[in-house]
Amino acid sequence: MPGTLALLHTSPVHVPVFEALRDTDHPGLALRHLVYEDLLVRARDAGPEAVQGEIEALLAGAVAEGASAVLCTCSTIGGVAESAAATLGVPVLRVDRPMAADAVGRGRVVVLAALADTLAPTLALLAEEAGDRAADIRTVVVEGAWARFEAGDRDGYLELVAAAADRVADADVIVLAQASMADAVTRTATRIPVLSSPRPGLAAAAAAAH
Repeated sequence: MPGTLALLHTSPVHVPVFEALRDTDHPGLALRHLVYEDLLVRARDAGPEAVQGEIEALLAGAVAEGASAVLCTCSTIGGVAESAAATLGVPVLRVDRPMAADAVGRGRVVVLAALADTLAPTLALLAEEAGDRAADIRTVVVEGAWARFEAGDRDGYLELVAAAADRVADADVIVLAQASMADAVTRTATRIPVLSSPRPGLAAAAAAAH
């Protein structure tokens, strides 16, 4: 039987996304959602390390209440969350790691981000997954997208992301840096593969929660 998976989110929009993926791909997996929007605000202002202690305390509480694994769905604080595994004693995964591992094996990578703060942790993750392999990685910040996300204009947000993906040329794969961008995949016309993080990230976390 699968255990309980705690998910650390910095936006409530992720909750129904991961609930739907669980119902489709991992029926029976118990999810516990921890939504703390202010973590992203403070990580953007002072750097992800500024919220490390609070993240560790939140995750320790989830483990004490029965979580057998943790998935962080925020790319900006994912690395900090992942580092908590050593003290928590359960697997702590960042949602974008499986996507990054897939991307670096495909050749030339273009990373799309709605939030510039996401780029540094995403690039560090891609470099880590590439290892000794040479990685050709370019980045694009989708202008205006984050403002639409914050305003609750989900359709407008996804349309801007999809349009940015369709403008990409000279790439072998496009990476959507943030989990909230995932549904833009269905709105693109590009022939270049577009990777998003929720499905592979949840699959890895579900396996770890057993």
